[in-house]
Amino acid sequence: MATNAKYWTALGDPTRRTIFELLVDRPSSVSGLASALPVTRPAVSQHLKVLKDAGLVTDTRSGKERIYRIDPDGLAALRAEIDRFWVKSLAAYAQLVEQPTEDET
Repeated sequence: MATNAKYWTALGDPTRRTIFELLVDRPSSVSGLASALPVTRPAVSQHLKVLKDAGLVTDTRSGKERIYRIDPDGLAALRAEIDRFWVKSLAAYAQLVEQPTEDET
């Protein structure tokens, strides 16, 4: 079962995770995000590019600005990725705890 590393890589950076979390709350412009973070607008733009390339955010033009929001398809794919990871981890745990111990053999 291969993982889609683009999601894990994109969200592996704390600033990108914070931007992602802010966009979960509400769509925002680069300026709006930068005002909520201790980084510059160019840095926010770079982080948004990584999130957009990973398919986690999308943008639309609104006047002179671009408004960024969570991409529902990307979020669904991330959720599916996490679900696959969780199911695999639980199956491995179940197999481990169901094995007889040395005392039981």
